[in-house]
Amino acid sequence: MLARLREDMQTVFAKDPAARTWWEVVTCYPGLHAIWLHRLAHTLWKRKLRWLARFTSHLNRFLTGIEIHPGAQIGRRFFIDHGMGIVIGETAEVGDDVLMYKGVVLGGTSLSKGKRHPTVGNGAVLGSNAVVLGPITVGDNARIGSGAVVVKPVPPDSTAVGVPARVVRGPHLKETPKIDLQHGELPDPIAETCRAFDERIRELETEIFFLRKSMQKLGAEDALPVIAWEGES
Repeated sequence: MLARLREDMQTVFAKDPAARTWWEVVTCYPGLHAIWLHRLAHTLWKRKLRWLARFTSHLNRFLTGIEIHPGAQIGRRFFIDHGMGIVIGETAEVGDDVLMYKGVVLGGTSLSKGKRHPTVGNGAVLGSNAVVLGPITVGDNARIGSGAVVVKPVPPDSTAVGVPARVVRGPHLKETPKIDLQHGELPDPIAETCRAFDERIRELETEIFFLRKSMQKLGAEDALPVIAWEGES
């Protein structure tokens, strides 16, 4: 037990450069308090003390602003940074060494009693206000950008952004995500789509311009008038 508590505190120092002293970490980190209270609630849940487990979870939410269902399975070295507003559902599973920022939701999409919440792999990072819905898997070392809404599985070692989330980095895209989730360096899928449309429109305008010019040179009676092309000097 003491070894696990020490490991939790070391995780804070490893993942938060603002942490300065052990006393500060123990007294001023609600994410750490939420994990400790969840462990107690989860133990009560497994021992079939369901009401007491739910009450402990409710107390955890009141004290920290973080709501973790006592049935959720949380791995080791899990760190919640600025955790206000985090919600983790009953059948959610969170692996080891996961980093989660404020406002993250691991939610369900059905009323079934079975598995209905996400599974988050080891080493994953979930950015602020990311929402992961349904019994899907976020692979090991995956990165979820801030504000993303994930409704489909995310492969390991990949980065997903947007609403709905799309994978923009990963081994299958020949680009490996960095260790940290640098939001300022993440591509914007909407902007990239708009740029692709713009390039295609320019290509079509060029083809139409030269087609009309060719028709005029051939003296076609039904030749269309040549319009000004912005690429012409």
